[in-house]
Amino acid sequence: MTIDKVFNEALKGNPISGDEALFIFKNAPLAELMLIANEIRKQHHAEGIVTWIIDRNVNITNICISQCSFCNFCTTKGKDDSYITSLDQYEKKIEELTLLGGNQLLIQGGMHPDYGLDFYTKLFSDLKKINPELKLHALGPPEIFYISKKDNIPVKQVLEKLIESGLDSLPGAGAEILCDRVRKIISPVKCSANQWLDVMREAHRLNLVTSATMMLGHVETLEERIVHLLKIRQVQDEKPVGSYGFLSFIPWPFQSEGTRLLKNYPNLKKVSSEEYIRIIALSRIVLNNFDNIQASWLTVGKETAQICLHAGANDFGSIMIEENVVSSAGANNSFNAEGIQQAIIEAGFIPAQRNQKFELINK
Repeated sequence: MTIDKVFNEALKGNPISGDEALFIFKNAPLAELMLIANEIRKQHHAEGIVTWIIDRNVNITNICISQCSFCNFCTTKGKDDSYITSLDQYEKKIEELTLLGGNQLLIQGGMHPDYGLDFYTKLFSDLKKINPELKLHALGPPEIFYISKKDNIPVKQVLEKLIESGLDSLPGAGAEILCDRVRKIISPVKCSANQWLDVMREAHRLNLVTSATMMLGHVETLEERIVHLLKIRQVQDEKPVGSYGFLSFIPWPFQSEGTRLLKNYPNLKKVSSEEYIRIIALSRIVLNNFDNIQASWLTVGKETAQICLHAGANDFGSIMIEENVVSSAGANNSFNAEGIQQAIIEAGFIPAQRNQKFELINK
């Protein structure tokens, strides 16, 4: 095995193996890894455009039975700091979003012990009544699986009912690392790796727009990161012809400040800028069937995210109106619409606003 041989296969659009991915991550100079990833990026996006989106994060509730050790945001029912977002609050948030030029809500929340499918279908229907043009990018595989088990309804039926009531796309939330050894440590109450993947398989069969994520930099090994990439690549390969499938992949480093996970594992090393850039490049090389790779400026900062645009990433994500979860663990970067476009221009690319289907709004 040689670095050049692996690179040549990747440049042809062929899937590389886990061993090959591990080999180039460990042995290829960063500049070479970036160069190859950038060349592959050009095969998908030759025009040099970098996309971005305006949406607003809204947390349905901070009450969650999962109590993941990496999350500072969640609480339990009955605590003084617990809340449930009211319809009046949603209406105000939607008005503010519209004024800022956006029309999508990223709706996430914990696995509330009392909330089943009826709660979510009513919520989504009510939100669409407030604004029929509103796009709902909502929940994630752990919530879908939880609703399925709580109400004893198949995952397919849960998704069908949510789509009927207004769900437009399913975020790749709750993936963390798709290896059960890791999940048992950091999020033991959430669905297993295969259950997460199976929800996405069902979503793809229903032609629901989805994304995939990875939270790295905690108790996982490099090998487990690569297994994660291979698993989502496999699910992407399985999607029906003509299905949207995974439209993007977003890796982001664990934000550790004040978390129980850091207290339990005090020697965790923060993901460096170089390591994150390597992961972006490796993702572009391994995920030969993904069109879009997003750099997480929220967690790595402007400068590192800009470099990632030369290492395989082609998307800068959202201006992140009202992000609560990773911010509660130390992420404190911010952008407005002008700032995110300027950052893209400074990096040498053309900013283009998109929607969740990666359709361009302004070019």
